[in-house]
Amino acid sequence: MLKQLPLRLRSAGYSLRGGFLVRPLLIALLLGLCGAVLSSAEEAVPALGDWLPTTLFPSHQDAQVAQVILSVIATSTMTVVSIVFAILLMTLTLASMQFSPRILISFVRDQGTQWTLGIFLGTFTYCLAALPAARSSPRPFAPMLTVLGAMLLALIAVGWLLFFIHHISHAISVNHIVDRIARETEEVIDTLMPDPRLDPHRTPASVSVPDEPEFPILNEISGYIRFIDTKRLLAFARQHHLRVRVTRRVGHFVPAGVPLLMVSRRTGLDRRHAVDLTGAFDMGPMRTLQQDVEFGVIQIVDIALRAISPAVNDPSTAISCIDQLTRILIRWIDRIPPESQLFSPPHVLRVVLPWIDLDGLLNTAIEQIRAYAVADAAVSLRLLRLLDDLAVTIESEALRRRVIKRATRVVDGCRGRLPADDLVRLEQRQAALERICTGGGTPGR
Repeated sequence: MLKQLPLRLRSAGYSLRGGFLVRPLLIALLLGLCGAVLSSAEEAVPALGDWLPTTLFPSHQDAQVAQVILSVIATSTMTVVSIVFAILLMTLTLASMQFSPRILISFVRDQGTQWTLGIFLGTFTYCLAALPAARSSPRPFAPMLTVLGAMLLALIAVGWLLFFIHHISHAISVNHIVDRIARETEEVIDTLMPDPRLDPHRTPASVSVPDEPEFPILNEISGYIRFIDTKRLLAFARQHHLRVRVTRRVGHFVPAGVPLLMVSRRTGLDRRHAVDLTGAFDMGPMRTLQQDVEFGVIQIVDIALRAISPAVNDPSTAISCIDQLTRILIRWIDRIPPESQLFSPPHVLRVVLPWIDLDGLLNTAIEQIRAYAVADAAVSLRLLRLLDDLAVTIESEALRRRVIKRATRVVDGCRGRLPADDLVRLEQRQAALERICTGGGTPGR
């Protein structure tokens, strides 16, 4: 159990960072504590409120005035909270229907919305915690300094409401959504692949399947692989002098009872050891952006496919999505892929891991859009521009040839479905791409 603690803490930390109610709850508890502490301190040291001007509070002993102000602020704040929740739910529903249900996680992780709820809930808890201090008997006491704090919080809440309306109208725009998803995906790439690719001709080593017999370790919890603790797998394999091969990569769904791992020998491995091995995997009912670069690409592709569907017919949105996919693919190409074979000590293979490669990422990013955009010249042209931009950043001739093949598939798919003029434009851009890939020119635009 202790060995699984770091992975559980990491998973919990990722969930808390994106938790919709965690940050608002913490802000509400903090402001509520401030209201209770400030009112208690003011009662213990009455001189704290003596500096308040009489024009603001003519009587510092009128507890009824303090009660009314705190009650009105608390009541009105909760009314605004209900309005904020209504706006937020309407936004989530609209985004889910218009773009994709998968992007809801981005809205849930939005810090502007979390801070808005936190400020309003915190103002309510502040007033609620300070209200008992305002009493008429046995000795009249009015915590006017605390009331002044509540009034300032009320003014902040009003300004924050204006900010929230502006923020939510900006956050629901498709350009902002796809840009946010692209930035989050780039952060995953930077974490998973921190080293830049210094040798452009270096190709990742192929994952070799061992010839000797292997024995399965079955998965016990159905779900998507969201994170793999590679260091833990390597330490286990070295400690027990065996080789471990992971059968599914991050982002794949693994049903219970299906082999999750293959080990080189079964001798000395009991159920406790099997639990230790499977405990290196964070499984869940939905994919996340912990190590799953493909999930970010899928979210953007979903928006593009919805945009070019006959029901929506919005190629401009699809073009924006393709632009963001370009930056993700270029970031991936610019980095050294994660190691698929881990050795310890050197030259002793211990762990074999499957990671998505460039071809897999290109298939996810391009193929569905290409298939659905065969009758849309603008989207197909932008796909060729994506391939042009990739070709500029690639110095490996083998990779450039694969880019040319994908450009050929884009053009061939449009033959017979586009007017002759549009098809000529596609062929011209394809020819420009072939020239840049063969070193004979610059990519066309």
